[in-house]
Amino acid sequence: MEVQSVKQRFGIIGNSLQLNRALNVAIQVAPTDISVLITGESGTGKEVMPKVIHQLSSRKHGSYIAVNCGAIPEGTIDSELFGHEKGSFTGAHDQRKGYFEVADKGTIFLDEVGELPLPTQVRLLRVLETGEFIRVGSSKAIKTDVRVVAATNDNIIDSIQKGKFREDLYYRLNTVPIHLPPLRERKEDIHLLFRKFAIDFGEKYRMPSIKLNDDAVQMLINYHWPGNIRQLKNITEQISVIEKERDINGVILTTYLPDHSTTNLPILSSAGRKDDFSERDILYKVLFDMKRDLTELRKLVVDILQKGGGELSGEDRNEMINKLYREITPAQEAVFATRLSGNRENRETFPADFESHVEVEESLSLEDREKELISKALEKHRGKRKYAAQDLGISERTLYRKIKEYELK
Repeated sequence: MEVQSVKQRFGIIGNSLQLNRALNVAIQVAPTDISVLITGESGTGKEVMPKVIHQLSSRKHGSYIAVNCGAIPEGTIDSELFGHEKGSFTGAHDQRKGYFEVADKGTIFLDEVGELPLPTQVRLLRVLETGEFIRVGSSKAIKTDVRVVAATNDNIIDSIQKGKFREDLYYRLNTVPIHLPPLRERKEDIHLLFRKFAIDFGEKYRMPSIKLNDDAVQMLINYHWPGNIRQLKNITEQISVIEKERDINGVILTTYLPDHSTTNLPILSSAGRKDDFSERDILYKVLFDMKRDLTELRKLVVDILQKGGGELSGEDRNEMINKLYREITPAQEAVFATRLSGNRENRETFPADFESHVEVEESLSLEDREKELISKALEKHRGKRKYAAQDLGISERTLYRKIKEYELK
């Protein structure tokens, strides 16, 4: 079966290479009984793949049971999966069949399989290896013919190293791996998904569907989407219900996109961004660390000079202190003044232009410089924010936020 026909049948939206590859692997493995492990971040749509595999397999007429392993308490999960005998524990008033018994000849989808407790992992491994399980409170082995598809957003290798997941079970489940990419790696699909959700919510709430202008589309595509497709769908529904205007611009959209950045400095927007820190953020941090190290070095030198300065004469020592103080901020100057312990002679050796130097330094704050640069960029491009953002090397969403923050026109 072709990938495109599978997308139409199961309502899968997107044309990215990674998505197409994942679907192609699912189509190829479906006719077999091989165990499959689906990995990917939360909200990437992992629950769709097991349905594709089940419906394209010879088990499609059998039962399909989806189990959220993270939602079942540890004390009852064995009973849920494998069943129990009457009187096997408090509250077991009747015999109960578990999911593996009910789904015989069918498929079980174990979502969040990384949350399974270790004793349950041992039971699951036995089912995968021998096709047998034992109900809680029983000693009789029961045969079952079940295809297992599992999914996780955890780093299973990390869990194995920490002793939270069995390595032998991981390799048994991971016979065929399928990875679903995060939304930020499927940029060409983001607007497609938005339009599909907008149409669906328009029909659901009986109102015209919302549309994005060019600026808003670029902002949507460049957003990081930590919650992936689930977050995109949620935001689309919010805008559809709350906004009276059906044409959405960047200013409106930015109010619905949570800012997950950890800094107020401009963010360098990049399609190839791998984490939450931009190159500019890293550069600022390096510069600040260098300044701090240099300040500590000055303090150390001043301390040495105040304690005697080795072979230096008193006049030479005071001259060296003067040179150091010319580069010191007011806060650092206060620290040095304290260290001098009221030594008036040395305090008077501060350069005459020290106060004027402080005033200049105070006026060169990052906030003032940032505000000035944004104003100049807007003036240069005659208020066209798209080109101003490109010139500044920041995203349009960040520029909108800064304009609002600094109350720029």
